[in-house]
Amino acid sequence: MAETASGHRTVPQTADLRIEAWAPTRDGCIRQAVLGAVESFLDMSLARPQRSRGCRLVADRDDDLLVAVLDEVIYRLDTACEAPVEVDLQDFDGGVEVCFAMADAGTLPQVGAVPKAVSLTELRLTLDQNCWRCSVTLDV
Repeated sequence: MAETASGHRTVPQTADLRIEAWAPTRDGCIRQAVLGAVESFLDMSLARPQRSRGCRLVADRDDDLLVAVLDEVIYRLDTACEAPVEVDLQDFDGGVEVCFAMADAGTLPQVGAVPKAVSLTELRLTLDQNCWRCSVTLDV
């Protein structure tokens, strides 16, 4: 299977959800992981953003940044029933500023189990030749 410059996929994982993503940039790879996670449990084909939500996240390591962004997605889903339709990340010293274009998750068809937490087991976000790649497991 040929890969495009950016993308994501789910891979089999017993009782959990495993996302693999890739992109030319670190921030693009994190964006793809978020989109892959959301598409695993919601049908986003007709989703339209209703509002924007932003936050600044700081982490010492790239994989910790991936966890922080995904944790923010899960938090917004749990507390406001919102899911990102689009994600934009802008670097700043020590972290990223994240802007989520959010849709009401309750109005979208559910197609899978909703993630409850990000697992640190086999977490990876690395630069591989000219492509960033990540693998992350979400507890469902």
